[in-house]
Amino acid sequence: MMQAEELEELNRDRTEHARVTALPSAPFGPRLVIQRYQLGNGLTVLLCEDHSAKVVAYHTWYRVGSRHERPGKTGLAHLFEHLMFNETEQLAKGEFDRRLMQAGAESNASTWLDWTHYTIAVPSDQLGLVVGLEAERMAHLVLRAPELASEKEVVLNERRFRVDDDVDGRLNEALWGAALTRHPYRSPTIGSAEDIQGFTVEDCEAFYRAYYAPNNACVVVVGDARPLDLLRLVSDAYGALTPSTISPEDTWPEPPQLEARELTLTLPTPTLKLALAYHAPAMGDADHPALALLSEILTGGRASRLTHRLITQGELASDVRSFLGPLKDPSLFEIAITAREGVASAPILAIVSEELARLQAELVSQAELDRALARFELGLVSGLESVEGKASTIGLYEIVLGQPGAAFERLAAMRRVTPSDLRWAARRYLGAHQRTLIEVVPDESLLGEAPDEPASSEGAASSEPGERARDAAAREAS
Repeated sequence: MMQAEELEELNRDRTEHARVTALPSAPFGPRLVIQRYQLGNGLTVLLCEDHSAKVVAYHTWYRVGSRHERPGKTGLAHLFEHLMFNETEQLAKGEFDRRLMQAGAESNASTWLDWTHYTIAVPSDQLGLVVGLEAERMAHLVLRAPELASEKEVVLNERRFRVDDDVDGRLNEALWGAALTRHPYRSPTIGSAEDIQGFTVEDCEAFYRAYYAPNNACVVVVGDARPLDLLRLVSDAYGALTPSTISPEDTWPEPPQLEARELTLTLPTPTLKLALAYHAPAMGDADHPALALLSEILTGGRASRLTHRLITQGELASDVRSFLGPLKDPSLFEIAITAREGVASAPILAIVSEELARLQAELVSQAELDRALARFELGLVSGLESVEGKASTIGLYEIVLGQPGAAFERLAAMRRVTPSDLRWAARRYLGAHQRTLIEVVPDESLLGEAPDEPASSEGAASSEPGERARDAAAREAS
């Protein structure tokens, strides 16, 4: 932990923007502590020391995602994720990745509804290099028309591959667009093709100036790093950067859904697909842990209710899964089902309705609740085995809740959930009138033209040198 004398010495003769203030620390499980600091220019720095290996995860979270985009400019946050690996004032195009590769680092990035997230894992003796590179691209990105045109084409190809030519991608986009009518979560993070094509250098410069600034960013460092060494590096690299003026967000809440919505799509899929969505609370809501446990009870593992009835017992489906958004605002509780060949939607939907009605009428047994809790706890612990997993978890909870150690508080809240809490949550959020249903029926005439579907990562895009994975942290945290 940083001593007061060390902090005083560090701040000696530093400018106002470069001075470091210590904020209250936060526990992170039984052994670790998250040290919290802030520069005078607003940059938040979170450090979780773990000296078990000579590696460090350096993650930069920006508080900007697709929810912050204006109509007609959808996809700009995601496009910027690509642009941020290009030229800066001090680095030629490709130099950022080349220096990281020489240092033995791994880098990635993701964009979703509430955030944009850049990750670097590196041997700890290369930490200074990473700090300098991230500070450089935060403030000195070069935006030119040729590079913008190139990245727009990359994103358009990504959209074609992951949405336009992918059944699951089109289904997911249709589901959020139908279930939400006013909140910006309804717009796809990747953006519409028309909007992507229309982006200008001026659009990008305005977006960069507004959101890529120290007072809109949080740096999370986990691993073999000492507070004084890290803060000296960060203050030196970021201390000259000026904060931006960020306009207050102007978001309308989603109005209540009073009746069911249904939409049918005919797409080149060999079997029927169903996607159901129910309005769900924000991650910080007291009901969110209960709904997360209901997700496990319904589709978590072979013993879960829908998995058993639809796959094991009834042999009606080949895949059943659910997802609860870990987001700042109320979003969706999703159920996705892939039917077996020749199976219609009626028997599947009847079973789903029966199981939701059971949750609303009967108490879940304590044994079933304990099993769901054990699965969630296993998922949390497994995700914290690496410094990368710890950094992603800390950053997510900082951005969404403002509480970097809240993963363990969430686990404690889930342990307090009772069977009656589960019934209450099912009654409040999983009513038939709140359901949006998208049914995808096979178009056999198009099957021969359909490209191979990419391996599913529950919303995460593939990762290769020019393509950065997105949504992974959100899906793991749910």
